[in-house]
Amino acid sequence: MPTDTLNVIEVLKPGLATSVQDTGRQGYYHVGIPPSGSLDQYSSRAANLLVGNAEEAAVLEFTLLGPELLFHSDALIALTGAEMTPKIDGVGHPCSTALRIRAGSKLTFDYVKRGARAYLAIAGGIDVPAVLGSRSTYTLGAVGGLDGRRLQKGDRLTTGAIGATGTAAREGAELPAALRAKLDTAVELRVLTGLYHYRLTSESAQTFFDDEWTVAPEADRIGYRYKNGRPLHFMDREQPFGAGADPSNIVDACYPIGSIQVPAGLEPIILHRDAVSGGGYATIGTVISADMDLIGQMQPNHRARFTSVTMNEALAARREYQHRLALLREALAR
Repeated sequence: MPTDTLNVIEVLKPGLATSVQDTGRQGYYHVGIPPSGSLDQYSSRAANLLVGNAEEAAVLEFTLLGPELLFHSDALIALTGAEMTPKIDGVGHPCSTALRIRAGSKLTFDYVKRGARAYLAIAGGIDVPAVLGSRSTYTLGAVGGLDGRRLQKGDRLTTGAIGATGTAAREGAELPAALRAKLDTAVELRVLTGLYHYRLTSESAQTFFDDEWTVAPEADRIGYRYKNGRPLHFMDREQPFGAGADPSNIVDACYPIGSIQVPAGLEPIILHRDAVSGGGYATIGTVISADMDLIGQMQPNHRARFTSVTMNEALAARREYQHRLALLREALAR
């Protein structure tokens, strides 16, 4: 395939919450623009490597229901993350494998079997304008992606020049089973306590970690709500000037990605990559960066337990995550 050929992909059906994402935009959270980017960063990078793209190339992210796409030119594609069998003209093909699709073919997806979000990489990467250093879609701010929104029927996408970035693409390249995303229905999420964990009563500080929580229907790119644990109680105090009346309210503070807030003490919310950067709810802890991909693959009613870790344990987990990425790059090196 010539290196200057651009693929044209027509959206026949958009699927559910389908958007252009990459590794995200960094350096603007302090002015209220979150990083956005793929919720499962590992799977997004794996899809790109399978088709010879740079890891940071833009992909399509979709949730639970895949789109229907018509390819107007030949392309090399790969699907990673959630298991929803890709079908080329109705014929099923394996996930986590580089597949050739011909001009005039339709790409559809089977129902989701495991996980929540899938990532479709196309050789050359999705070619939309970079905004503040990223092609990721932030829908609340109408920033990035295709016109700052999710995909719609009738949209047409193009890719960058094949071979312009990354390594040479190879049809049939396959991600080893040991290096695929973890798609369990019950997960352990490691948490660094603070900044306002001290505001919980001693009993609630313990039950938060003792209880098993389930994902509520309100789970999206902004945040994941969890339910079915015991209510959390905050210690009595006179609310300071500027704080709301709810015991979980504080004077506004910054929110790191992964931070856990519990409005009214009832249902914890983990803020994800499209979350606001601050507000007036106490954050009782933060899910460590190494576990954030797991959240993006959780469906409603999936189960989670929170485990308290130290800073040293969190840093060790980050090193393990980086080691796993290194193994991924080595496995898919051309």
